[in-house]
Amino acid sequence: MAILLDGKAVSSAVREEVAKETAVLTESFRQPCLAVILVGDDPASQVYVRNKHKACEACGIRSLQYHLPKETTQKELLALVQTLNGDPTVDGILCQLPLPEGLDEKEVILSIDPGKDVDSFHPVNTGRILSGDYGFLPCTPAGIMELLHRYEIPVRGKHCVVIGRSNIVGKPMAMLLLNESGTVTICHSKTKDLSSFTRSADILVAAVGKPDFVTADMVKDGATVIDVGINRMADGKLKGDVDFETVEKKAAFLTPVPGGVGPMTIAMLLKNTITAAKRHREADQ
Repeated sequence: MAILLDGKAVSSAVREEVAKETAVLTESFRQPCLAVILVGDDPASQVYVRNKHKACEACGIRSLQYHLPKETTQKELLALVQTLNGDPTVDGILCQLPLPEGLDEKEVILSIDPGKDVDSFHPVNTGRILSGDYGFLPCTPAGIMELLHRYEIPVRGKHCVVIGRSNIVGKPMAMLLLNESGTVTICHSKTKDLSSFTRSADILVAAVGKPDFVTADMVKDGATVIDVGINRMADGKLKGDVDFETVEKKAAFLTPVPGGVGPMTIAMLLKNTITAAKRHREADQ
């Protein structure tokens, strides 16, 4: 039976560390601040933004929320981003995606100051991941690496297979594993004979968006399996991309859904905000 990688416990430890650093920054510099922009009334986005706000408050980070109507124009949204870019008391800026139809996500991401881009979506920050010289990391891949580190699961020399090539998870995940000397294979919807790759993986990361996509016959005995998927089923329950019941019997380590990767994402957002605040303190000295 697999050892479960407890994202709730690890994220709690990260948040405690963030709270301590926040207290130090508040006393020696100023209170760290995260500004979150939400456009429209997407229910899932509202939940995400609310959770981020609560997490900030719990750690002592100042949380600014800007809830704009779905009729907001591109010009109005960009103007708000520029205002926040120029506000010396704001450390991080996050624009909750997806945006309503008619708004250009790429232009919005490009408009955020890379030094305040705590989601690490700006090309400047994604480019730095390739060189291994980064300050911010995309929150979900960073959370996965944090889990591997906390459970002392080595990456160096291991065959790491990532299923999925999104800009938010798949591609940066592959780069982070490569930066730690993993031998990385990226698989996707056009990969032929997918199982031939997954069965050789020491570390398998599934970021597909399809419930129970990864089955036990696709997993190597003793592998570490990271399930990034969060799929809401008809009965309201959450399921991952990995068939938990069967893979649990075969893997050495496995992330549950919920309670695995999910809690780590917000924890790493908080950590990125503290990193930004530290940089701003250094620039101010």
